[in-house]
Amino acid sequence: MITTQTLFFALLGGILPALLWLWFWLKEDRHPEPRSLIFLTFVVGMILVPLVIPPQKYVMGYLSGTTLIIVWASIEELIKYFGAHITVLRRRAMNEPIDAMIYMITIALGFSALENTLFLLNPLADGSIIESILTGNLRFFGATLLHVLSSATIGVAMALSFYKSNRAKRHFLWIGIILAITLHALFNLFIINSNGDKILFIFLGVWLGILVLILFFEKIKRIKKPNFRFIKRKR
Repeated sequence: MITTQTLFFALLGGILPALLWLWFWLKEDRHPEPRSLIFLTFVVGMILVPLVIPPQKYVMGYLSGTTLIIVWASIEELIKYFGAHITVLRRRAMNEPIDAMIYMITIALGFSALENTLFLLNPLADGSIIESILTGNLRFFGATLLHVLSSATIGVAMALSFYKSNRAKRHFLWIGIILAITLHALFNLFIINSNGDKILFIFLGVWLGILVLILFFEKIKRIKKPNFRFIKRKR
């Protein structure tokens, strides 16, 4: 039975680590975003979790194996993106390339916070403290960072095309979405097929991806708005 106390500790174990990662990534932004929008985006990320479950359960009745894993990853990445798009990506606060990465990471961490909470409920309800700690740690260093990496990939694509034409933005966006789905699906496939072994190597791949993401942060910070007047005169 899930008590109020169990739910409280599950929420604590799911949300606090996500907030810790959020604090880490927000430090990468030289011009901090409005805290109200960060909070809204994080909460929307949490709300998206129950929206993902019905379509994922539905496709289970028709698909299996690798195809099911790819479709599940597609559902999560597309819903996270559209959640961010509806919530914040069309606002005036999106006024520099790095903002796309910040908001995509924020919605991913909100999503991960509630997802981790759900994973912690059963072991906590059973009184398995050790299992709860292990589950929390594995998700803190694995699944949570995977969500960050995949959603941030879409953010990177949007950031790199921030000052480009609308057509180029659409192309970059779809490339980012496809890469995000690929990363997510590969992680799930490797985890399922590892049977518990080689998890460290799978996590190592995610951590290397995070290092690459940090490098992209530095690259995107240096992107400057083109001087269209100068370009026009030069022509």
